[in-house]
Formats: sequence, structure tokens, C-alpha cells
Amino acid sequence: MEVTIAQSVRDLDSTQWNALSAGSPLLSHAFLGALEQSGSVGEGTGWQPMPLLCRQHGKLVGAVPLYLKHHSYGEYVFDWSWAEAYGQHGLEYYPKLVAAVPFTPITGARLLSQDAAVRKHMAEALRDVMLQLQLSSVHILFPDPESAEALNAPGWSRRQGVQFRWQNPGFASFDEFLLTLTHDKRKKIRQERRKVAASGVICRRLRGHEITEREWNFFYKCYLNTYLEHHSKPYLTQAFFHELGKCLPDNVMLVLAEYEGRYIGAALNLYDQHSLYGRYWGALVYVPNLHFELCYYQAQEFCIETGIRFFEGGAQGEHKLARGFMPRETCSFHQMAHPEFAAAVSQFTTREQTGIAHYQQELDERQPYRKA
Repeated sequence: MEVTIAQSVRDLDSTQWNALSAGSPLLSHAFLGALEQSGSVGEGTGWQPMPLLCRQHGKLVGAVPLYLKHHSYGEYVFDWSWAEAYGQHGLEYYPKLVAAVPFTPITGARLLSQDAAVRKHMAEALRDVMLQLQLSSVHILFPDPESAEALNAPGWSRRQGVQFRWQNPGFASFDEFLLTLTHDKRKKIRQERRKVAASGVICRRLRGHEITEREWNFFYKCYLNTYLEHHSKPYLTQAFFHELGKCLPDNVMLVLAEYEGRYIGAALNLYDQHSLYGRYWGALVYVPNLHFELCYYQAQEFCIETGIRFFEGGAQGEHKLARGFMPRETCSFHQMAHPEFAAAVSQFTTREQTGIAHYQQELDERQPYRKA
């Protein structure tokens, strides 16, 4: 098997890449290419694409969405303290290697191949690339179980995390879903939805080609406003969202809030036949409970209507628990070039696992569903 590093996903054959990504819109050639084409990743962003490719007899049999990182923004697995420790010892932590979908804390394939032997080979190759380029470390964020299996090997430290997922076993309606919740949770959701409706807000769901340039421009205003309210800088460019609507029209769903004939808020989701991924939201006018309506209840209704089984809520947000989301384990894998720091990170992740296990147990005890 021959392993090489490319300079861009866009330079690769889309059919071959998509055959490895198994239909996931977030790992598709179109999605990763849109990030590059729009300038959301690439020169000046701190995310330099360098996908790892594995070929056998000239055929592409494996790939890794790999980036050379000059900071730790947009990863959702926090290693700032590791970078600080490197600096205190006179060492450079950046640049580093990161295998991930940029700005997307969602579990998925990271060692893209149907062959376990190829996945193992790519896991070993990542260490070789790190050493050849004299980098501090390599990090695999939110890998799926198949990728994680190949990474459960000497030299890799496994780090656990928790996210929230809503599951649709086949509800016939939103009311049927509500009946599975405890009385207090069911009552609260109904109150929140009534208050939004009583305020005069009308919610609309648009898919793919139904979303015009006007809606994309409005959504971007909402997206920017969310970052401004948190005193931070947005990662994605306006061009990215326009490109997303063009290249993945069958995987995009936009929820819009309208009041007195004008849009006031929006939430963007990506989806496939199995899962919906809640991504970005924003509002230009404050309406109590609008966030819950746009980001959760409208998306849950969409899943019920279309038969989508899972709604991935993404990173953080214990308030999701009260809306029917349940905690589930995520993980990441880390390998450090410096032996002493490798030992320190291994010890840290082992200690951290105990705290994560206690946290998940606490969340399980607060579950919103009625007991059988």
C-alpha cells in the first residue's frame, strides 16, 4: 500500500472519495470541497488541508480528512492546556495534525476505508507523517467505532467525551413523542411552543433548492450575530453557505422564523436518510423560547415526518436533556511525538475518564423519559 499526502480534497476524484465516505454528507467531497473553495479552510485560516491517501495497486482504498493546524479553534476537543504546557517547556505545540471535519463536532469515519487492514495501515501512517514533518502531535477527533478500533493501539491516548442525541423509534407525531416524556418535561415543552406561537412567530422549513439567495443571505446575518453575541469570530464565510446550498441541496434543511412578514431567526441542519445534524442558528430579534423551537422542536418534527432516526445535537448543552436528548459517549485519539508529554497526556486522559463516567451517570439519572 502506498500512502501519499494531497494538498486539497478538491483536487481529488469526487466519485472515489465519496465511495470511501459511505454517503455521509459531512464527509462528502462536496462538503469538504465547499470549505476549501469558500476560504473557510486553507491559507490564513489555520486549517491547511492535507488529506492522507492510501492506494493499493494504484486504486484509492483509503483516505483521511487531515489538516495541518496552527491553533486549536473549531475542534471541540480542547487541548489548550497541552499547548500551554509545551510552551512552558520551551517547545512548539503548533503546527499539529488533526483528522476531523472542520468546525463539526459529530462522530463519523475518520479513517475512510471499508477494509480494517487499510484503516490500521493509515493509523500507523499518521504517526509516520507526524515524525517526518517534525510536528508535536496528531489528533483524531470524533471517530466512529471502526476508526476507533484501528486507533486502539500503542502510542494512542483515548480521550472520552459526552454529547446528546435524540432518537426517533418511529413516532407517528410530535405528540406521540411527548407522551414518552415525564409529565413535567412534556408540560414545559408544550408551554414553550405555545408561547412562541402566541407571539405571532410563524416557522417555515425549507429544503435544498427551496432556499433562495435571499434566505441564505438572511441566515448568514443570523450566523454572524450569534458569534457577535458571544464576542467571538465566525469560522465560516458567507460563500460557504451559498456553495453548500448548490452542492448538497438534498442534504440541507433551513428553519426560518417569520414575524409580521419579515424573517427574524433561522437554524440550519444537514441530514441524510438516517440522521439529522443540528449545526448553526441565530436570531436578530429576541423572542422567548425561539431557540428551542427553531433548533429542536422543528427539527424533531422534521425527523418524525421524514422517518429520520437520529438527531445529533452536537457538543455541549445540558438543556438538550429536557428536550428528549440523551447523553452518549464520544471519543478522540491523541499521539504526541515527545515521549514525556506522551506519558503525561496518557495519564491525564486516564484520570479524565473517571470524571466523564461520573458525569454521564449523573445525566442518565436525570433522563426526561417516563420509566417503563
